[in-house]
Amino acid sequence: MVQRRLRAPSTASRSPSSPAAAGASAARQFASALGLEGERMSRVDTAWLRMDSPSNLMMILGVWVLRPGITLQALRERVHERMLPFRRFVQIAREDATGAHWLDDPDFRLDRHVITHRLGRRRGQSEQAALQARVATLASQPLDPGHPLWQFELIEDYDGGSALVARIHHCIADGIALIGVMMSLVDDGQAPPHRQPRTAAAPTGLDAAEDWVADSLIRPFGDLAARALDLAGDGAAKSLSALASPQQSLSGSLEQALEVARLGGQLASDLAALALMPDDSPTPLKGQPSGRKRVAWCQPIPLDDVKAIGKGLNCSVNDVLLSCAAGAIGRHLRARGSDTAGVEVRAMVPVNLRPMEEAWKLGNRFGLVPLVLPVGMENPIERVYAVRARMAALKGSLQPLLTFGLLSVAGLLVKPAQDALLSLFGRKTTAVMTNVPGPAHKLRFCGATLEQTLFWVPQTGTVGLGVSILSYGGGVQFGLMADEALCPDPQAIIDAFEPEFRQLLALTLMLPWEHTPLRA
Repeated sequence: MVQRRLRAPSTASRSPSSPAAAGASAARQFASALGLEGERMSRVDTAWLRMDSPSNLMMILGVWVLRPGITLQALRERVHERMLPFRRFVQIAREDATGAHWLDDPDFRLDRHVITHRLGRRRGQSEQAALQARVATLASQPLDPGHPLWQFELIEDYDGGSALVARIHHCIADGIALIGVMMSLVDDGQAPPHRQPRTAAAPTGLDAAEDWVADSLIRPFGDLAARALDLAGDGAAKSLSALASPQQSLSGSLEQALEVARLGGQLASDLAALALMPDDSPTPLKGQPSGRKRVAWCQPIPLDDVKAIGKGLNCSVNDVLLSCAAGAIGRHLRARGSDTAGVEVRAMVPVNLRPMEEAWKLGNRFGLVPLVLPVGMENPIERVYAVRARMAALKGSLQPLLTFGLLSVAGLLVKPAQDALLSLFGRKTTAVMTNVPGPAHKLRFCGATLEQTLFWVPQTGTVGLGVSILSYGGGVQFGLMADEALCPDPQAIIDAFEPEFRQLLALTLMLPWEHTPLRA
């Protein structure tokens, strides 16, 4: 069994009761309170660290189903080799007077973070239902704040193989970065690259502020913002610099001035759209969550079938999947006696703001866009075109940048003020929805085949529904995490997803192929 222990740096040998030792201890405590030791945590990561609440814990959960099974020793060896080089996984997140910082855990033990569990089953309960119940239980259990905020639980005997449940706090990294971490664990994966030391002095003052704007907002946004800004990298940074220093921009070209004006208009428009978002339609899925979770997922749907629908209807794969998810939610609401005529619910969709080659740096570098799902539309064709139109309207939006900035501001505030600021989204949002493309071919892990993979990002505030759509190995996996008080039977929504998909597929096949497919 492989274990790894990190110890605090040794100090000079002194009696613990000596005045010198007491003074050194007091100095360390004072430095810790002011955040003068360890590595400073970014403002966005600090916001996620403080966002835990009794109703929603800020953990990203993942499930891997492996065949044949693997052993606990093999798992620990792989984690030790591939995952611990990411320093965040051996560090404690500690809050202080100025925010939060990272400290190496002096009592790190791998056997505390990589554990095993024997799955219990009630009479008549399937193995999948038992695993779903276990994942739901773990989703409601906080991680130990005295140690690095992550844990792997291996169920060695599950469905002819093994199941691995991962829990990682959002302050460590966002979903895109963690996918990179998990991919480094597979048999052909690689450990993270080493950081290159700085060769130039760090900028200060206004130069540092402008570099932060460029590095944190412009460059990571890449092509997502290019269509809206019609700018590229350094040009955008110069435009923002001109906004901050209008007296200098007077000597700039007319073209740059127009770019600045266009950028300012886009920012103002998207800021107004976020600030003036109407409340969601009232449904049983909105309300005060209890903190007790339920989890469900379906068997994979062939990705080729999804692509065939998209091609036939001139829609993207995302349009098709999101439309089916909206249809499944609407079908569930009607089964519970709700009138869904005209009902729409808002889902916050994460948007990556970092170059993929920098995912190994961890941290949170994403924004959010609000997608309104037409759950009241029962006609599948009408619904998929409505989703397509709404997705097209969001392309090129600066709203991901603005929500990223909002999280940065939240990390500067005391927790009550942060909670009040972020509750705005909770009141106007029913779900958090992620849609991530994975590898087209099945991967191998510790000699076993990774047959199935699922994950869920946390819901914040009073949001009680987490929707996950993940393509992997030629299939599409639909999963749901729900608060028990708002959606006691998420399996009912899951069970409605495939019928909605099959109905859309059948209607697509009935189209008059000699003519151009119907357009919105």
